[in-house]
Amino acid sequence: MCGIVGLHLRTPELYPRLGELLSGMLGEMSDRGADSAGVAVYGDPMWSPPGRGCVSVTDIEVVPDLGADVDVVQVDSSYLLSADMPSEALLERVRLSYPGALIAGFGADLAVLKGVGHPRALTDAWGLSKAQGWQGVGHTRMATESAVTPSGCHPYTVGPQQCLVHNGSFANHATIRRDLRRAGVVFDSENDTEVGARFVAQQLAAGRDVETALKELCATFDGFYTLLVSNHDSFAVVRDAIACKPAVIAETADWVAMASEYRALSELPGVESARIWEPEPEVVYAWTR
Repeated sequence: MCGIVGLHLRTPELYPRLGELLSGMLGEMSDRGADSAGVAVYGDPMWSPPGRGCVSVTDIEVVPDLGADVDVVQVDSSYLLSADMPSEALLERVRLSYPGALIAGFGADLAVLKGVGHPRALTDAWGLSKAQGWQGVGHTRMATESAVTPSGCHPYTVGPQQCLVHNGSFANHATIRRDLRRAGVVFDSENDTEVGARFVAQQLAAGRDVETALKELCATFDGFYTLLVSNHDSFAVVRDAIACKPAVIAETADWVAMASEYRALSELPGVESARIWEPEPEVVYAWTR
């Protein structure tokens, strides 16, 4: 049992409140997973300065020093790096200089934070309530498939500006991991969710849109799952064919949100007039900024 939350803001006037709203949503899902937590935030000007390449790093013992042209913002045990270069070029520099570091995410306008511990304590340590932006995704984890470590935390952001969180389990993840490794894909953990994330990233890199990628995932993966997938400008939700893992979506003119349970949405502004529903099995719900 894990908790998923996601918030896609349509109204710029709400951008300054993204972190505040996301913190409240994540806190409500703490009892669904108190082992660890993580968030992906799109558009915070301090964590991911606009117009710069960005890389999020964690599980590293020293403050990264990549030269005067790379800015470093420390957020608890994570480091958010930015520079006037493509994110992929900055990522390559990080990997060459710190091969043991865990890359939590990369891409323009994206900051990813992960940590082991209670979600409320982590969001306080991150100062998440002060974050800004147009989109945020969060996860609270109850570990079942792999160790409680930073590499086992969600979100999995293995493609540029991409993010995936997952409640459930993939029954055939070992087989698909082997196939992906044969294709040259490198993994950071033994977590089944990472297999789903890298599968989706491979699909997107091949030119498929997120809806097609998630339909292909549904056809390939066995198990019970609710997934939320985002990138720089989109936000998508899908459940397995039985839809046994809980999920609820709410939509207004100002925002789209999803969570594992309604209580995570109950304090969003205007929720009393929102359209609210449970996603149907294997139907991909997607929104674009």
